[in-house]
Amino acid sequence: MAFDRVSRLASIPALLLVALLWLVTAGSASAITLLRDPDIENGLEELAFPILRAAGLNPRRVKLLVVDDSSLNAFVLDHNAIFIHSGLIQKVARADILQAVIAHEAAHIANGHIARRIGNFENAQTLSKLGLALSLIAAAAGGGEAAAGIAAGSQSSALRGFLKHTRAEESAADNSAASYLRWSDISLRGLVDLHRTFAGQELLSVGRQDPYMQSHPLTRDRIRNAEAFLQSYGDKAPDNPNAEYWFARVRGKLSAFSRSSKWTLGRAAEEPHRDIRLMREAIAWHRDRNLSRARAAIDGAIALRPEDPFYVELKGQILMEHRQTQSAVATYEQAVDLAPNNALILAGYGRALLSAGQDRAALEVLERARAREYRDLRMLRDLAVAYAKLGNDGMASMVTAERYALQGRPEDALIHAKRAVGALPTGSPGWQRAQDVLLASERSVKRK
Repeated sequence: MAFDRVSRLASIPALLLVALLWLVTAGSASAITLLRDPDIENGLEELAFPILRAAGLNPRRVKLLVVDDSSLNAFVLDHNAIFIHSGLIQKVARADILQAVIAHEAAHIANGHIARRIGNFENAQTLSKLGLALSLIAAAAGGGEAAAGIAAGSQSSALRGFLKHTRAEESAADNSAASYLRWSDISLRGLVDLHRTFAGQELLSVGRQDPYMQSHPLTRDRIRNAEAFLQSYGDKAPDNPNAEYWFARVRGKLSAFSRSSKWTLGRAAEEPHRDIRLMREAIAWHRDRNLSRARAAIDGAIALRPEDPFYVELKGQILMEHRQTQSAVATYEQAVDLAPNNALILAGYGRALLSAGQDRAALEVLERARAREYRDLRMLRDLAVAYAKLGNDGMASMVTAERYALQGRPEDALIHAKRAVGALPTGSPGWQRAQDVLLASERSVKRK
């Protein structure tokens, strides 16, 4: 599991990009950490797939991303991603409750709430009050799409105002979510229990409320409406072993990395899915620096699911972090064979190749990863190192500039973009990308 710190970032693939990815809390806004893990993201995609399809959204385009925060929250900033706090995933007790969260956020996308809010801010010429740079960098993820904007230090109160949905929007999203769940054969009881989770929050002071309440105002009417949906449509959804499995796997991996290894080992036996139990034990032993037991556990999980690329990827990570570099390279290669288009697995393979001194092979793999997922900051750092090791300082500076831009650090992005522009051949693709970062960073710095 990679802990990539992303400062004030979001992406909207359009000509005008607004960077708003900011943790919405009652206090001040701060940088957030995204937990980028291929297994967890795949599990969330499994849970989301029928919902996104029912919403008319492309399940291949809308990513499910986990924010490393113990509070309860979920939000959307554009039509490309749904952000869910790790605390919310750990808090909910059933797959259908988490799917209700996903359905509600998908409804905000499908109903155009975010796009309309951006339009309203633009029409009112109030985006400047958020301190945002409306600028563009070319960090294309295949097909030449524009990638990301730069945030220049927005005030938390303004951002909370931007992200806070109106009661009318919440009601509409609830109605749509109920429809998506019904058409996906997912119990509406999850939507009812989701709202009940936050019952009473409105009586608390703002500082004591969960962040979800700051952007999703709850009313008794919404709870009653959810109960009415359940009563009207009934609770006849069939059991879904696939959803329960992936829900257990996502929560199991999150808890194994976030809780103490002693806690994990003491409770892993309660896990009914044997492969997930072994996966949790492997992580616990790995964190206890016991390679032999960690390896035995993850090999047991792989034996139960030999075609599962994510267990093989976890084994590669364990080997890498125990400095078994050559074994890690071979293991990551197996994972890539099983999932050749998974950007995070490709990034891990490239990292292993880089550690093994296979710089040119690492560069090729990391560029493949970047073409599929430009928001992986750790991959961008490794890519810059690969370019530098091969003597291409211009491209190393260009990739570093993009990474700083994605982190909302325009001053640092500006420094490296200037270096890249001076070092790369004029008019080359890398030079053009560096120019875009340079212009965007200059505008952002001037707005400060």
